Amino acid sequence: MTISFTFFTAELRARAGAHDRRLHGDHGEGVISAAIAVLIMAFLGALMWASFHTMWQKTEANTNKNVDKMIQE
Repeated sequence: MTISFTFFTAELRARAGAHDRRLHGDHGEGVISAAIAVLIMAFLGALMWASFHTMWQKTEANTNKNVDKMIQE
């Protein structure tokens, strides 16, 4: 019984050690993923702002043109 228990604990320690070594290089993975997500969201936000700004300018120009047309009539 003692040999089985000793073997079992040694196996658990070996697997835990392998697990620790495997994950050792993944410490910054979440930070990098978050930074990429932030950059993508910033790019989408800038794209949305530019398209809204363009749409607003066109709408303003059309509105001013129609108001001027109504005033002249």
